[in-house]
Amino acid sequence: MSDVKAQYEAYPYPERKPDDEKKRLITGSPSHPLELDHHLFGGQRDWSGTTRILVAGGGTGDALIQLSQILTSVGKKYEITYIDLSEASREIAEARVQARGLKDITFVTGSLLDAPDYGTFDYIDCCGVLHHLPEPQDGFNALAAALAPEGGIGLMVYAPYGRSGVYPLQEAFGALTKGLPPKEQLARAKSMFEALPDSHPFKLNPNLVDHKQSDAGFYDLLLHSQDRPFKIDQLVAALNSAGLTLAGVPQPYLYDLSRFAPRPVSLDDVESMALAEKLDGTMKTHVVYARPSGAVQRLAGQDDRSIPHLKGVSGAALAKAVAAKGQIPVNLNGVKHVVKIPKQAAAVLAGVDGRRDLAALKAGSGLDGLSWASAWPEASRKLEQFGLLLYSRLLA
Repeated sequence: MSDVKAQYEAYPYPERKPDDEKKRLITGSPSHPLELDHHLFGGQRDWSGTTRILVAGGGTGDALIQLSQILTSVGKKYEITYIDLSEASREIAEARVQARGLKDITFVTGSLLDAPDYGTFDYIDCCGVLHHLPEPQDGFNALAAALAPEGGIGLMVYAPYGRSGVYPLQEAFGALTKGLPPKEQLARAKSMFEALPDSHPFKLNPNLVDHKQSDAGFYDLLLHSQDRPFKIDQLVAALNSAGLTLAGVPQPYLYDLSRFAPRPVSLDDVESMALAEKLDGTMKTHVVYARPSGAVQRLAGQDDRSIPHLKGVSGAALAKAVAAKGQIPVNLNGVKHVVKIPKQAAAVLAGVDGRRDLAALKAGSGLDGLSWASAWPEASRKLEQFGLLLYSRLLA
């Protein structure tokens, strides 16, 4: 048994209790249906057919549950294949599915490197897995080979700068606990951790919390035997090498170099994003969406049939704040921002409910053509930059 498999058999990650499915639904990025539609399909995906989905390295089931529950709740058809090397993780994922009564899911214990053996998929989720492979590029290649020509991938990999302090501890703890069973490794590493000085870079890093939340979190963060982070330009290079193209990120503002300095005209988009990552210094993961190279690029919100959705706030509440001050507070990665939005956009935001398209919102806002053109595109762009507005016809 490999060290990685032994880890996840002993400590399935993330730690989840199937009984909790009765009281909450864990949602996030990547793979919320609204978000993947926005970034991969321009908010215009036709959900009337059966969507074939692969959850590659599904762990204890967060992405699996998010996708299947949301699609079930809105009456959309799907077929999901879950793959993971850990039997213990699979058991938890299966129990969570059973607790919710979800259907049309196939469970496979195995490697995501075999993904093409299970056919082609309209959407592939791969969250927190590729950076743990002996050869990550093999994983990118396998997922690309399993992707339908007009499909897309949502993935998360670790990023280096926001994980400062992690890798020296991984090396030290690994060397001093090598060959021990996982539970004994954990006990010894925890003892060593308590002896670290308060000035250790890891202890000074406010972005790191997994080690405080569970034994599985501590082990995954500080005792993992295979953990290779990606800078954003390295991630894009890996995608390109697999025949994939970056389609979008959930919060583009994080990668906007203009937060810090004017963007030199000589920089391309990826070079600009890479510098923004360095200047930000707090990103501990990269969440991206990708599609096959050569596929048609689809930009969201470009026609009157586009249907906007707000994330984390109701249209009425947001409209009230915008009408009053022309700005809203946003907390992003622990940093507070003030986002200015044209006050006239409040009349549009008040009607956003995930069902009205832009044509209906425009008609109901009372804005004339000139007022609409000066208010809504800017409001939409700014909210999209922070991941607060997504376009999708999921509820249509």
